Amino acid sequence: MIHTTTIRSELESYLRKSGLTINQFADKSKVNSGTISTILKGTRPIAMKQLDLIVSAMGLPEGSFYGLYMNDCFDQSPNWRRLRPFLSRCAELDKLEYIQKVVRLMMDNLSYIPALFDTAEELFNQGMQAAAAVIYESVAESEKYQHSERLALCHYRLFCISLGQDQERNLQAATKFEGFVERLDEVDQLDALKDLANTYLSLRQWSKVDELAELMGRKAMIQYKYRYETSKRYDHPKEPKRPLFLYIVYSYLLRSAVCDELGDYEQALRYVALYSDMSWVKEDSEEAQRIIEQYQLWAVANTYLYQVMMGKAEVIPEYVAFIESKESEIIHALTKILQASNRYDFNIDDILHQFESQISCYIDRKGMAIGTYTHQVEADRYTSFLTELSSYYLSRGKYESGIQCVLDGLASATEIHNNDAILKYVRLFELFRHAASQEAQHRYHILISEVKGK
Repeated sequence: MIHTTTIRSELESYLRKSGLTINQFADKSKVNSGTISTILKGTRPIAMKQLDLIVSAMGLPEGSFYGLYMNDCFDQSPNWRRLRPFLSRCAELDKLEYIQKVVRLMMDNLSYIPALFDTAEELFNQGMQAAAAVIYESVAESEKYQHSERLALCHYRLFCISLGQDQERNLQAATKFEGFVERLDEVDQLDALKDLANTYLSLRQWSKVDELAELMGRKAMIQYKYRYETSKRYDHPKEPKRPLFLYIVYSYLLRSAVCDELGDYEQALRYVALYSDMSWVKEDSEEAQRIIEQYQLWAVANTYLYQVMMGKAEVIPEYVAFIESKESEIIHALTKILQASNRYDFNIDDILHQFESQISCYIDRKGMAIGTYTHQVEADRYTSFLTELSSYYLSRGKYESGIQCVLDGLASATEIHNNDAILKYVRLFELFRHAASQEAQHRYHILISEVKGK
């Protein structure tokens, strides 16, 4: 006879060895003695909460017997009322292997797909993204030939979950997801396009940013007119994450940034004019008012910025005076002022001295979270800032400070796999290697080894 280990047999063994009665164990575990008795008789299935209480009373680690519990749930047909709490607890304890096994077994019956998808959505919204990803991947695989909205949502969630510091992987994730955007609900499309545009922004793929920003703005404008400017009743079960007008003005902001990178400052200023005028906005919530104020602030700042980038040095003092009290805008403004000074040979030593503490703090924090942008965009901005600052220092003979910025930037670019930035820093270091100390050259050698290792 083959002996099969079960939770019941483990509990019986524990009671026998410990000498505890059912009543004594019930007091210890806080599980009703009648429930313990029916579990031992095999006439009552164990609930998830009861299992955790029993395991704790036995002095075992959280998650013990989960494999046995899973097998018990599948002894006959899958019991969703028991499996749903089981998946949730596995997610909380990061026991992804059990989630994979449960989902794989449940996929034999495709009628469970909606329930599994809803569970993944709950886990995603609760921040348990790794667990949610396991379910999304299985649902996506099972529906890959269906062309459904649920399939597109799975890919959208997987795209969001996969974004991180590695820019090469971010590019792969964006490329894989992009083809599913049009299958999403029209409201979800706006958030998806915004997330995709932000990803390509951090990757400095300007043509993609412009393409996605234009599409987002156009779709948002259609929805906006339908909602506020037609006599037809607007009735949609979903709302975008942010006020609808934001997607329109954000598209203008992104397109102005693209023009900036391409050196078309006249066109950039035309986009600035579009998001500085908010007289057409119908929303009047507190959030809407904050957004309007923020964009009007950016419009003033970016008007100065693009004039500086056109070589108008006389605007720099006004620009500096405008941003000096706006902490979240200082570093971005300094990056552009540095870029203009490197292009037009402006001397901005006094400005760098004025913001010395902010610059030091920013470098020490490695550019972490100074504004409202995603981590990927902030990481790209950090490398851009160090590129411009190192170029400025080195061109003016401040070799020690310049080399230090080159090495800090190279370390950051290596960490996020930004190959374009890595190349820039390598060229700068090699150009000024003769001015680098032995210590700096040693650190450079270590960083280059890491680059080759990746």
